[in-house]
Order: sequence, then structure tokens, then C-alpha cells
Amino acid sequence: MRKFLHYFLFIVITGCQSDGTAPTELGHDYMPLQVSRFWVYAVEETVYFGEGDSETSTFYYRDIIADSYIDEEGVLVYRVIREKSDDQSTWLDHSVYTLQVKKSALLRSSENITTVPLVFPPSVQKSWDSNVYNSQAEDLYSSEQTGAYEVNGNTYQAVVKVLQEKEDDQITIRDNRYEIYAKGVGLVEQYSENLTYCSRNDCLGEQIIENGRLSHLKLINNGQY
Repeated sequence: MRKFLHYFLFIVITGCQSDGTAPTELGHDYMPLQVSRFWVYAVEETVYFGEGDSETSTFYYRDIIADSYIDEEGVLVYRVIREKSDDQSTWLDHSVYTLQVKKSALLRSSENITTVPLVFPPSVQKSWDSNVYNSQAEDLYSSEQTGAYEVNGNTYQAVVKVLQEKEDDQITIRDNRYEIYAKGVGLVEQYSENLTYCSRNDCLGEQIIENGRLSHLKLINNGQY
């Protein structure tokens, strides 16, 4: 299966340029990469520590493409600095990750794990293994194009939704994750809900959250410095 996915990602590379860039008709503008480009997200996050014990917080992330370099395979890699703020006034370093386009796939690398959040060109009913570039178990993503999509009062006309997981057995777990990409903008929304329900005999099937996390990012500003 993985050999097939590697082959699939390879054959769709036709049309890419040798410097790692590609014409916009391949859909790379659904996640435009350029040094000094930035995105600001409003984040609402709830962490569940136990039955009836949770904490909700709101804050902001600012992702900035700080610089770029050519890796050992000759692929252009962009280094992204994520900052965090409670008020959009004072920003503190939070984390660093990289983005690159390789074999018509967007690769995101963080903490030595590389995943494939998006493949190009975005289209309906396309699926792929997001873990094809790492040693973790297969994790199938699928994409679908939607109509006009609104995020924080901004309407985007050309949008692709990447469904990462949609599972809720209503007994033990709930895993619901997706990302929304808009043409010419990039990631505009990210939703991740990963919960474990109480599975003791006295609470089985009651969907009492035992632990987990819910995180929802929505774009509020973007541009280029």
C-alpha cells in the first residue's frame, strides 16, 4: 500500500519546476509558500483532565515563514516560526516547523515527524496516507472541494476541506479532525477533537469525557511583511 502511495505522489509531480516551485494550476496556491508570509489564528482550546474537570482557554497563534533553504535532496524548504499571544500585543516563541512541496504533496515537519496534510492539485474524493513519509501507522486523509466558506466573517470562494479523521463510537473514543485550505490564502481553519470516554461499567456508553483535548483554530489575519 505504501509503495503505491509513494508511486501516486511521484507521478503527479509532472509540471513542477526544478527549483521546487510549481505553476498555480497545480493548486499550490492553496498553501502559498513565500518568505515573510504570515497567518494569525484565533484559538479556542479545551483540555479535559478527568470526569467533570476541564479548562478552556483562548489565545492567538501567529505563523511566520522566517526563511528558506535547499535540503539534501534539492527541495526548497520553508521554516515557519509559530508565536503565541494572549492579546496580539506581546508574542512569545512557541514552536518551529517546516513546510515543503515534494512530489506534489505538501509536507509538514514538526518534532522530527513529517506528515502530508495536503496533496496537489486539491480535488474531490482524493485520499492518501498522511504518514507515508514517516514510520507511524497508516493514517488516511481525504479531500473534498466545497462551495463558498466563511471563517470569522471572511468568505472564501475556492476552498478544499481535508478530512483527517471522523470517528465517534459513542462508547470509548471520539476523534474528529479536519483542516480547511483557501486558494491564495492557505490554512484558514483547523479543528481537532480527541476525547476518551469513561469505559467503566457504571458509565459505559454515557459519553462522559475522561480525558482529551479540543482545539479550534480560525484565521483572522494574513499577509506578507
